[in-house]
Amino acid sequence: MQLAQVVDKDDRRICVARQSEGRLVRIKAASLLETPELTDEQIVPKRWLAPVEPRTILCIGVNYKAHAEEGGHSVPDYPVLFLKNPAAAVGHNEPICLPRVCEDEVDYEGELVVVIGKVCRNVSREEALDYVLGYTIANDVSARIWQMDKGGSQWCRGKSFDTFAPMGPVLVTPGELPDPNKLSIETRLNDKILQQDNTANMIFDVPTLISFLSQDTTLLPGTVILTGTPQGVGWARTPKCSLHSGDTVSVTIEKIGTLTNPVK
Repeated sequence: MQLAQVVDKDDRRICVARQSEGRLVRIKAASLLETPELTDEQIVPKRWLAPVEPRTILCIGVNYKAHAEEGGHSVPDYPVLFLKNPAAAVGHNEPICLPRVCEDEVDYEGELVVVIGKVCRNVSREEALDYVLGYTIANDVSARIWQMDKGGSQWCRGKSFDTFAPMGPVLVTPGELPDPNKLSIETRLNDKILQQDNTANMIFDVPTLISFLSQDTTLLPGTVILTGTPQGVGWARTPKCSLHSGDTVSVTIEKIGTLTNPVK
């Protein structure tokens, strides 16, 4: 199934919905973490929300070899982990707001997202996908000067400003997407393709990441894992490419859809 959380155009309530053939149909559930009860009531969204309200946002850096090379990093021996503030999450079509405290430094990073659906601790790589609620798309928006210079040597500050974690538009359940490591991914800035790769080229694949992150660590339902971005980020380019007011960023992942966000 393809599931979403939206604000209903008619009554302005937060609704859980199933997307099918371009239509959104209401589901009786308080969130996507509950077992859904389908209805035949079509709804029109006023706003798209992130498909889940994240308990925590775990992010993996340097997880594509070509991206490591463009950033001057060696291929890591273990997954590189940092966190984003869950309050940074916004949905499809919601604006990425450039912070007043940032310079000309805000960058895009299109990524595949894994959402954990049940309590997960010390799981093996072989059983890791059994704990997945579904998959969606994220843009790991990053303020590079804050990331590199102003964050006290930690990445999370430069990646946690409000609106810096767009996600959506839908959550695709594992029944429709049995192998998350065979998906094309691309990022467009104002219709120009700047990132293009396949999740098959991850250094650490999805089962490996889940197993690694769950080692003696409880991952609660609603935990969101951003699995890393491919090559082509703006600040690895010559000249550097940053986001500006009036831009539009779209991240497309095969079998999931397209996450689009304007910049203001």
